[in-house]
Amino acid sequence: MIERVLVPMDESETAERALRHALEAHPEAEIVVLHVVGEPSGMMGAAAGMALQEDAEQAAEDAADDLFSRAEEIAAEYDATVETEVGWGNAAKEIVRLAEGVDLLVIGAHTGGVAERLFVGNVARSIVQNSPVPVTVVH
Repeated sequence: MIERVLVPMDESETAERALRHALEAHPEAEIVVLHVVGEPSGMMGAAAGMALQEDAEQAAEDAADDLFSRAEEIAAEYDATVETEVGWGNAAKEIVRLAEGVDLLVIGAHTGGVAERLFVGNVARSIVQNSPVPVTVVH
């Protein structure tokens, strides 16, 4: 029986579809929405800016507030609630690490441009290959 489902979310439409799928397919399960803030790098200005703030963890949580509000709105459409959690670091590694406490991962498959597919495809592939629990990929 699926009791706890982890749904990593970003601002994408596919992430919202993944959350909707989790809510529809597992209405009795506890749904945990995770937003992972990337590691600071030259290519990730927002994460680098957060890392330089006095309380980087609080900055990450503040940045995730809008995303979590949207997740809560979607859950309300299903008369459900969600738990929220902010992770920090490499997205795939953090998702796999947190998957150890759930029964199922539900992730969205991105369908953006070539660069996005290469990056996100590698993240999804890493999650599927390393997850300690089953993974559902939603298109």
